[in-house]
Amino acid sequence: MLEEAESWLCRRSWSADDRPLPRLLAAKRRAGAAGTVSVVLPALNEEATVGTIAEAIRTELVERVPLVDELLVMDSGSTDRTAAVAAAAGAKVVHRDEVLPRLPALPGKGEVLWRSLFATTGEIVCFVDADLREFDTRFVSGIIGPLLTDPGVQLVKAMYDRPLGGGAEGAGQGGRVTELVARPLLNLHWPRLAGVVQPLGGEYAARRSLLERLPFPVGYGVELGTLVDTLHLAGLDAIAQVDVGVRRHRHQDGQALGRMAAAIYRTAQARLPGGGPPLRAGLTQFDRAADGGFTPVHHRVDTTERPPAVEIAEYVATRRAA
Repeated sequence: MLEEAESWLCRRSWSADDRPLPRLLAAKRRAGAAGTVSVVLPALNEEATVGTIAEAIRTELVERVPLVDELLVMDSGSTDRTAAVAAAAGAKVVHRDEVLPRLPALPGKGEVLWRSLFATTGEIVCFVDADLREFDTRFVSGIIGPLLTDPGVQLVKAMYDRPLGGGAEGAGQGGRVTELVARPLLNLHWPRLAGVVQPLGGEYAARRSLLERLPFPVGYGVELGTLVDTLHLAGLDAIAQVDVGVRRHRHQDGQALGRMAAAIYRTAQARLPGGGPPLRAGLTQFDRAADGGFTPVHHRVDTTERPPAVEIAEYVATRRAA
């Protein structure tokens, strides 16, 4: 298995510079409708960064170079000015509750990614986290490149250095939850995916024909679930990765990462042979009490997964009408 992963790493890993924009535009023209691209920014209280990202994509990849056909910010219930800032930057803004209103929305990143399939039209869907700093549009053009130029590729993950601090310290690490949870899980249970550098990265692109057949964990397990499910559904060579440089974003505290890790562990467990419901769908953490002791704080670990979009009547009707 390790040899297969290493072979894949050589065959299916590229740099964003390997496919310059003129080549991508030519490939997009040849692809016709199959080359239409929707970029989705899932956002929850990201007014500080979402506008810069949306404006860069609109300016460089919609107006200057017509590579992106649709730019959508999916608002996951923001209480700040995320929606207004995104709209002013030229993005279409859709609140998660506006999509499939008969089905009440659940909190979580995976929920808004799933609902974005109902709100977009492109045959290639590209996800970009809305908290990135020093954003480079190669995060978009780099990962849609293999989908435009190689018909065998169905899912492309961005890979990058991910500094923990403001400088170069820890530049090569994949992220704390990646290294402590996701990478060990993949190496132990899905060793064919051991070559994926950033399995939990929020920047990835895929063909709609793949995404619409996948279940979506509603929470932080969505990236690992998408990766494992793609392996099972389409095979290892349907997955690729592209080096886009350096990713800088807001870092979460240890307890938030613990809750994220629990969701990812649960997503993995559900995909293992015989993986049934957990004994307890929760996580207990501790806060220091005013009297000097410790107070237990209980958090729910959401085990809900949305079904493949092709199983939803409204999605099927919309696609037929298109």
